[in-house]
Amino acid sequence: MAGPIARNLTRPAESRHIFPMTSAPLLGHPVYRDMPTTIFEKMSARARATGAINLGQGFPDGHGPEDVLRAAADALLTRSSQYPPMAGLVELREAVAAHYARHQGLDLGAQEVIVTSGATEAIAASLLALIRPGDEVLVLAPLYDAYLPLIERAGGVARVLRLTPPDWRIGREALEAATGEKTRFLLMNNPVNPTGIALREEELALLADHCLRHDLIAICDEVWEHVVFDGITHRPLIGLPGMRDRTVKIGSAGKIFSVTGWKVGWMCAAPPIAALLARAHQFITFTTPPNLQWAVAEGLAKPEDWFAGMRAAYQASRDRLTAGLRGAGYVVNASAATWFVTIDLPASGIAMDDVSFCERIVDAAGVAAIPISAFYPEEPVTHLVRLCFSKADEVLDQAVARLAAFRASLA
Repeated sequence: MAGPIARNLTRPAESRHIFPMTSAPLLGHPVYRDMPTTIFEKMSARARATGAINLGQGFPDGHGPEDVLRAAADALLTRSSQYPPMAGLVELREAVAAHYARHQGLDLGAQEVIVTSGATEAIAASLLALIRPGDEVLVLAPLYDAYLPLIERAGGVARVLRLTPPDWRIGREALEAATGEKTRFLLMNNPVNPTGIALREEELALLADHCLRHDLIAICDEVWEHVVFDGITHRPLIGLPGMRDRTVKIGSAGKIFSVTGWKVGWMCAAPPIAALLARAHQFITFTTPPNLQWAVAEGLAKPEDWFAGMRAAYQASRDRLTAGLRGAGYVVNASAATWFVTIDLPASGIAMDDVSFCERIVDAAGVAAIPISAFYPEEPVTHLVRLCFSKADEVLDQAVARLAAFRASLA
């Protein structure tokens, strides 16, 4: 190494020209400054450190469909790796629109689809684009833990409608009570993580009517739309009367194709809303890897029997974990969608709250899970624990055996 830069690097530190850090306290933004690490990363880190079976964070054991993976690999080698269009490759935007026409009867144009780096970015872009300072956002708890900090960072105020087990029903009176004069948006998840509920037809109609009467825009996190069981058909809120021009529909290739690390998502909305969403998106991630976009476009065109097979396989995993846990004496709540089931601790004869149970089983049973209280900003439900079943049969069986031994040890 030679030259002035190299010579400078070899000089003693005290003689270098160094700019010291500011002496003022590094306070950070208040939204994030005092925020703990997300519960999903915390429990996954505990699982990695202890060698526990990770039924906490929601990701599958499998690699995803081989043809979609090969399409991504081929595109990486044979197609452009430079910036794709900000709104997404036209092939993927058209594929999303065609997919929803075929599977959900929606009439969307490619210009109404914005590709994002995962659904969480789509949620962030929607909130940052639409919220004005002081606007209120109605959310339904239990909720995805990213919702509240994103609302607050965008300058909004969350109004939380607390739902409770075992039915998690949405009622008209509760909706009205949770909606104020400054409420401008509804942010909702359907099917619902962590409860495994797919909203009923009457609840969707109630939400649509509520949005129309209160002039709300609905931001619909529908990443689990294809992961529904027992013959249930997902119905998007955007398809209900009056909702076409006041809904942002968010989807995720990671959930559809079991490739959660790809972080390919999208948001669909009528042109006036989509234009605003794109303006926020361009200053968040701007774009998403093009090889993954081409691969997802091919995947979305798969025949219906592939999607039915995917659902059947996950339903079999749900049933396997549920049957094993029930055989071990746990009370498991019904799950109609997602990759998750919940166990009821007091009904299972376990005198612990959900956090204590999850902390205990990592070390004592070698299984990681998620406490449902983490999905509530206030007045949490504390007697339910979420377990992920998108795992190989042998992993589920081993987890059941460990949890059975743990429960027996409490007797």
